Amino acid sequence: MIASPDPVALSVIGAALTGIAEEMGVTLVRAAYSPNIKERRDCSAAIFDADARMVAQAEHIPVHLGALPEAVAAVIAQDPAPGDVYLLNDPFTGGTHLPDLTMVSPIHADDVLVGYSVSRAHHSDVGGIAPGSMPADSREVYQEGLVIPPVALVRGGEVVEDMLDLILANVRTPSTRRGDLRAQMAANVVGRDRVLQLATRYGRGYLHDLIDALLDYSQARAAATIRELLPGTYRASGRVEGDGITDDDLTVAASVTIADGHLDVDFTGTSTVTAGNINCPLPVTRSACFFALRTLLADDIPTTGGLSRVLNVTAPEGTLVNARRPAAVCAGNSETSQQIADVVLSALAQVAPLPAPGQGTNNNLVIGGSDWTYYETVAGGQGAHPGGNGPSGVHVGMTNTHNTPVEAIELEYPLQVTRYELRYGSGGSGRYHGGDGVIRELQVQAPATLSVISDRRRRGPAGLAGGGDGAAGVNRLNGDELPAKASRRLDVGDVVSMETPGGAGFGAAHGPKVGEQ
Repeated sequence: MIASPDPVALSVIGAALTGIAEEMGVTLVRAAYSPNIKERRDCSAAIFDADARMVAQAEHIPVHLGALPEAVAAVIAQDPAPGDVYLLNDPFTGGTHLPDLTMVSPIHADDVLVGYSVSRAHHSDVGGIAPGSMPADSREVYQEGLVIPPVALVRGGEVVEDMLDLILANVRTPSTRRGDLRAQMAANVVGRDRVLQLATRYGRGYLHDLIDALLDYSQARAAATIRELLPGTYRASGRVEGDGITDDDLTVAASVTIADGHLDVDFTGTSTVTAGNINCPLPVTRSACFFALRTLLADDIPTTGGLSRVLNVTAPEGTLVNARRPAAVCAGNSETSQQIADVVLSALAQVAPLPAPGQGTNNNLVIGGSDWTYYETVAGGQGAHPGGNGPSGVHVGMTNTHNTPVEAIELEYPLQVTRYELRYGSGGSGRYHGGDGVIRELQVQAPATLSVISDRRRRGPAGLAGGGDGAAGVNRLNGDELPAKASRRLDVGDVVSMETPGGAGFGAAHGPKVGEQ
């Protein structure tokens, strides 16, 4: 271990590792076939070291990235050999929800393990009872698609064709899935090659020591930030609007204890596992807490596994935030994770200058047939913050994707975009205004199935420090309002519209600005 690492070398290695993860992401996006990845960029990449510690991640999808350590651990248990690539999506063995396919590639230099290159991408169909593998009314994980435990998709550098054929035989869009899987393989190869170049340049031993120091630095900076906060226990709660089976609210409750440079998050008091699909596997819950922690920290603090050392999560088994097989989970990853993050941030906002809540939902919109699937999470409003207004028409919280261009939708699918604009005035009022949501309206050109999984349709995000609430969202089919979670059959000419929530406002409209008396 380096006694006193050179700060310049530490900065260079941190930037180099982050650059590798970013290059992996670029490769994946450019090589992908599906609009969901090549246009929306619903994918993530990260680098882990030989000790299975996350050492760098690209600025991709928070819910993907924070849950990757469990995926890497699940692959390590399979004892991968040089040249292997493992694939998994099992939410109870390192995955998040079934459409998120994770690839883990061990990196070897002269048969010595150096690290792992990892990619995770949301595939727009992996089987199940509804196109898009995001049914609004699933009751167990097996209805949501093909469950893939950690399996070798590549052995010794050669694709295991039988395994690939098995996967593609269980999806509605096999040629697109094949292309997206190949894109993930390519991204992992880029990560492997770049890490090996670093190991050659610095030497494996010195590189390992620098990574040790980098994780220690992240931990020390995070602990120092937490020590600036008033110690104590702070509580908050939120509600998920129905589980797809009933419309009853379910509670996410959190107690956040700040003490000695650590955050302890306890979800005791959260509703029990429900019949519908808003249940969360524990890795997703940890991921949401990791995101909340990262929001507290300065931008220049490296996002590494060192941050996890200052965070402890207690999630009682059998609750929404720690579901076990065979619970349905496809919306837990997208909707409940947003509530978890917002609840933890609401608790922390009692002692830290954090933004007001954003739209707090992914607005999952899925339309598809037997051989095509359109999937999108629709943007909304971000919350205002102590220094300004929130942005409009963006993805917030646990998602970080782009909006799908109109041209890409109409070129790829039998859909026509009849309306797409900002939902003016939907952001909360206050000293600083929340961002506005959007209106996305689609007319169906072929018979299809609709699945909508959303939240904050009864209540918009609550204002902070006297700010106004953001407007609640609205889902419609041919002008008739739909519940937050809904499945319907669609005929040619049917029109589906989604008005997404605005972000919450910050501060009383006529009160002093932050820092004023």
